[in-house]
Amino acid sequence: MAFGRSSRKNQRPVEPVTLKILVAGGFGVGKTTAVGAVSEIRPLRTEEQLTEAGRPVDDLDGIEGKTTTTVAMDFGRITLREDLVLYLFGTPGQDRFWFLWDELAQGSLGAVVLADTRRLEDCFAAVDYFERRQIPFTVAVNCFEGAGRFPTETVRAALDLDPEVPVLLCDARDRSSVRDVLIAVVEHALERAARAREPVTT
Repeated sequence: MAFGRSSRKNQRPVEPVTLKILVAGGFGVGKTTAVGAVSEIRPLRTEEQLTEAGRPVDDLDGIEGKTTTTVAMDFGRITLREDLVLYLFGTPGQDRFWFLWDELAQGSLGAVVLADTRRLEDCFAAVDYFERRQIPFTVAVNCFEGAGRFPTETVRAALDLDPEVPVLLCDARDRSSVRDVLIAVVEHALERAARAREPVTT
């Protein structure tokens, strides 16, 4: 469907629909990077330096270069069309900050679960969280340099995802790549909502 600009004069400004999307996943998977890459405003970040005291609980295997961590959330905004704005909330990845997830999830249309094939098990908890709460989500495999590249169906099988859950490859540093993932989330959530409204036939 094409969304052309109307030529009518004196048309009232369009009041945009605003939707809330979560960006979730394991520790160090690229959530802060993704929100920052796509946000049209300066993103709000709540990052703190990793300390020696946190080493026993923060698994840095495979991400030894990571020096900061999100302790509350990341926040950004992107306008997909003049009538559609997404507010992005990046969740903290460590288990000890999971108490924040319920607050962040309230009122969300859907979620992105970022995955790293080097630490795929780290996103199991996020997948389980959204499945249990019936929040539509898309899995986006962040293609880190040096990480193994696998077909999306291989990732789907490894995560035991339902066939309807979109799985995409992405680069969390690239604005257009993250934007494509967000569009997939919105489309998936709206399609699921439409199916839920369909009358049940016997």
